[in-house]
Amino acid sequence: MEQGAVRICLVGATGLIGSALMAEAVGREDVRVIGVGRREAVLPPGARMEMLVGEPIDWPQLIKAARADVLVCALGTTIKAAGSQEQFRAIDYDLVRFSAEAAREAGIEHMIVVSSVGAGTGAKNFYLSVKGETEEALGKLGFRRLDMLRPGLLRGQREERRGLERAGQVLGPLADRLILYGQWRRFRSIRARDVARAILGLTRETAQGRFVQEHDALRRFARK
Repeated sequence: MEQGAVRICLVGATGLIGSALMAEAVGREDVRVIGVGRREAVLPPGARMEMLVGEPIDWPQLIKAARADVLVCALGTTIKAAGSQEQFRAIDYDLVRFSAEAAREAGIEHMIVVSSVGAGTGAKNFYLSVKGETEEALGKLGFRRLDMLRPGLLRGQREERRGLERAGQVLGPLADRLILYGQWRRFRSIRARDVARAILGLTRETAQGRFVQEHDALRRFARK
């Protein structure tokens, strides 16, 4: 591995974006991925990465042990999968914030978090309002740089089956071409691997501040 490789602490390695990120990092000498989670992730062929496993209460120690430059948080679920709004919030707000606080305590200055298009504290949709609350909470933790990714429909193969998303895999690209223009472009679907490539591009960004990365920005960083 070449000197100067970016060390990435990845929480949410077993999900769609986390899996894609691990796959995109295979064969790259400029990044080193260290996963933190409750269970082992299935590593893609050729992956050279560590997986630190423990219960969430242990994550601060594991995140510190990763000695990372960047925290990438790809944690996320659905209300249906979580079982209730309370359980959904426990993951998409509490656990994300807990991981971020642990990263700051470990001295990590840059965080990249996968949120959702339409996220906002004023959103009428519970899912999007929680995403907005999470973004707001992360913005108060003092990261030198915070990138909040707001992709539209994610295209890719998930471990769990989501009925509406299965239809979206087929209809999403068609809607992208036919109706999602102008102010609606941000709702366009995007491949998980392109989001992963955007994340890898963003790890090298040095400008300070809080940044919202929607569809066009994600595609631009993916091309980097």
